[in-house]
Amino acid sequence: MRRDSGLAIRLWVVLGLLGYVALPWYAIQDAGWWQAIPQVFGGPETANGVVQALLHGRKWLLVGLIGLVLAASGLGQPAGRKQGRWLLAGGLIGLVGLFASGFLIGAKGWSFAFMERAFGELAVQQFGMGAGACVVLVALTVLTAFGLARLGFFRGDTFVAASVLGAGLLLLLFIGYPVARALSSAFFDEDGRLSLLAIYQRIGNERIWGLGCLVGSTRCGVAWNTLFLALLTAAGTTCLGTLLALLAERGPRRWQGPLRVLALLPIITPPFVVGLGLILLFGRAGIVNQLLEHLFGLEPTRWFYGLLGIWIAQLFAFTPIAFMIMRGVVQGVAPSLEEAAQTLRADRSRTFFSVTLPLLKPGLANAFLVGFIESIADFGNPVVVGGQYSVLSTDIFFAIVGAQNDPGRAASLAWVLTLFALGVFALQRALLGRTSFTTVSGKGDAGLAMPLPDGVRRAVYSVAIPWLLFTVVIYAFAFMGGLVQTWGRNYTPTLQHFKTAFSLEWGEYGIVWAGTAWNSLFTTVKLSAISAPLTAGLGLLVAWLLARTQFRGQGFFEFAALLAFAIPGTVLGVSYIAAFNVPPFELTGTGLIIVLCFVFRNLPVGVRAGTAAFKQLDRSLDEASLMLRASTAQTLRHVVLPLLKPALVAALIYSFVRAMTTVSAVIFLVTAENDLATTYIISRVGNGDYGVALAYCTVLIVLMSLAIALIQFAVGERRLGRRRAGIAQQAIA
Repeated sequence: MRRDSGLAIRLWVVLGLLGYVALPWYAIQDAGWWQAIPQVFGGPETANGVVQALLHGRKWLLVGLIGLVLAASGLGQPAGRKQGRWLLAGGLIGLVGLFASGFLIGAKGWSFAFMERAFGELAVQQFGMGAGACVVLVALTVLTAFGLARLGFFRGDTFVAASVLGAGLLLLLFIGYPVARALSSAFFDEDGRLSLLAIYQRIGNERIWGLGCLVGSTRCGVAWNTLFLALLTAAGTTCLGTLLALLAERGPRRWQGPLRVLALLPIITPPFVVGLGLILLFGRAGIVNQLLEHLFGLEPTRWFYGLLGIWIAQLFAFTPIAFMIMRGVVQGVAPSLEEAAQTLRADRSRTFFSVTLPLLKPGLANAFLVGFIESIADFGNPVVVGGQYSVLSTDIFFAIVGAQNDPGRAASLAWVLTLFALGVFALQRALLGRTSFTTVSGKGDAGLAMPLPDGVRRAVYSVAIPWLLFTVVIYAFAFMGGLVQTWGRNYTPTLQHFKTAFSLEWGEYGIVWAGTAWNSLFTTVKLSAISAPLTAGLGLLVAWLLARTQFRGQGFFEFAALLAFAIPGTVLGVSYIAAFNVPPFELTGTGLIIVLCFVFRNLPVGVRAGTAAFKQLDRSLDEASLMLRASTAQTLRHVVLPLLKPALVAALIYSFVRAMTTVSAVIFLVTAENDLATTYIISRVGNGDYGVALAYCTVLIVLMSLAIALIQFAVGERRLGRRRAGIAQQAIA
């Protein structure tokens, strides 16, 4: 883009003008924007931006057109700072003007009472922005970025400038804005008046911060419960994920196939299925309690419910994330470094702990951070097996949908979660600092991966393999419920539950999808397939910006990318409703709002996996490509991306399966037209129809397993030119 930036500027100006004249400006209710293209010179609902401004009284829309004209005027100037001033002025005037008018003017006129008092009542109103407005805003954003690059920012690289500004604007609109709108209610009292003491009055009490459990009481405050559980979960998932990654990369090949399947089973399952399997094993009427009563006469109790139950359930749920992050990092460790240590007469144990393990620090830190944030934001597992052990996410949920109906209290509790996430994020940055962990450079490395030391190998086998076997047991118990008539009463094998959900009939006009679950399944697959590549692409782009570029506000930029994980899914869903139910973005009730929620809810995993992978890639690879006169975009496509295949696979798999199985973030966003698999399952569970719910879960697991295999086949493996003989040696040892 450096060499063709003049052409790129012309193309973006033309694209912005087309957005003004060829597309409807406002969103079309109950129809697609493409259906309104023939009427873009018609009425106030379907007209383009120019007609809206000149014929329908919405003159404020001309500010974007003025910005495009100013930017186009810069084309007459030579490439340099003068042209940059024209581009920056045009882009900023258009962007600020359109966004300001969008937020200040709504479907009822002025959005704020003080504006109406100051300027009087508006004769016309406006609706949510549509296709034309979105195209114009994108064009103005890119032109603004080009102007900044021309003025010397981002080292003059237009691609980097456009990426930073575009990604930053997306994070601001779809994470910062809705979250800020939701969290701001913490500072308003019950009468809607601004009060800085309101948040203290809601959370400054013994229930939140009490330390009674340290002095003999049975309970601590819910904030300390959440923090303690998150630390346990993050440590446990990081340890298990690392052991599984070592088994996958340094263990015998015969374990790799089963390991990939079993390690990913919990992540491709709706969360309450794992909880149900654990309850069938360890609940009051579970198999374990029945055996203890039969063998030792111990009366069944609810010992499993509480901290222990949540922790075990979260280990099952979040270890696969740590495994996917750590596997790419373990794979990236250069064998030549281990061979150098052994050449200096270090034994395998010392080499592992002094060379291999320190090189895993970026992955360990990122896996710990993701596990911690996932734990504090988890809702499903505490609800199913939490018992009397309260955490912040469940308190937030009941504050929103329970009898309290107190959004202010929910926002106040969400602030606590955000501060916890910020603290761990800061600690991670402090520990890693600017230490280099580069292990993949431009030099060839065909060394042999060092066999694991005997002690480490025994630890891997004694922990990872029983965990995998335990996973098989949990799922065997959970999914037997879909194959029997009624669990607990009638164990007659049957396929009736599958027929109810997924039956097919032959009608007069062909196949009839007669099962009650087909509509939700088709919608879920469609929206998940759309969101997965968007999530992976944006996540790796953000990771590249954080790892390979320097710009002001980079720390805040990184935290904004992680903020969606720190906010419980229920709060994020409610904040999306509050933010996108009114202009300038009216998205509530559409499939688009669900896709956006999927993308930005799952974005942090792509960012963290990409960040860990980038820390292992030598910058000389990028620099060599740029010295050979490749553009930044070409370097990313042909040099960097092929070396990021583990991170890309992790981001694609995680974003797809989490979109397929998420509950809390979208439970408030679904409609009759956009019903999802998880909401269908929840409705069946609510009606006591566990057989159909578990049958549906079985179909989802098979479907997502096929999707994972397809993703891994399409992306392929990263090729580092390393031999596998070392693994065979380890198997012999």
